[in-house]
Amino acid sequence: MIKELRVAIFGGSFSPPHLAHQLIAKKVLEVLDVDLLIILPAYQNPLKNRSSASPEQRLQWCKDVFSDKKIEVSSYEIDNKILYTYQSLEYFNKIYDTKYLIIGADNLKDLAKWRNFEWINDTITWIVFTRDEICLDTSLLKRYKVIKIDMPISSTKIRENGDLIYIDDKIKQSVKTQLEGK
Repeated sequence: MIKELRVAIFGGSFSPPHLAHQLIAKKVLEVLDVDLLIILPAYQNPLKNRSSASPEQRLQWCKDVFSDKKIEVSSYEIDNKILYTYQSLEYFNKIYDTKYLIIGADNLKDLAKWRNFEWINDTITWIVFTRDEICLDTSLLKRYKVIKIDMPISSTKIRENGDLIYIDDKIKQSVKTQLEGK
């Protein structure tokens, strides 16, 4: 039965997805007891300005770079124009045993602004990925695990600098073309 599958959800803008995102997915599958990791590109993050790449482009990039039999790239938020994480968690909880929500440490500063944060906090265990320069304040989180990665990159840095060294070769040309056209 599908409801018995233990699931972790890794949502984000993925604008563009980069090697640190791929490393996070790999670490999740190594460290957490999950049957499935759902990569969930956001339709639009309500706390950010519009992404430079379209939702459909970001979804395709994710499909191109996340390849493992235990990974599913879901178009749920994009297809349904979902804006809030709690809506996606409610949906996936009806189908799976959703255990974990993966976030980058840079998201910790805004969690109190998330719609229905308390419900999310009661529902899942947070998996927080951090880099050296990010300060961790996990005081709001009820259940969490911190995992460190050593890759000093972010999608923002890629968009600002146009440095594609941390972009998978499968999407490098597409990302370059998109960045040049913005």
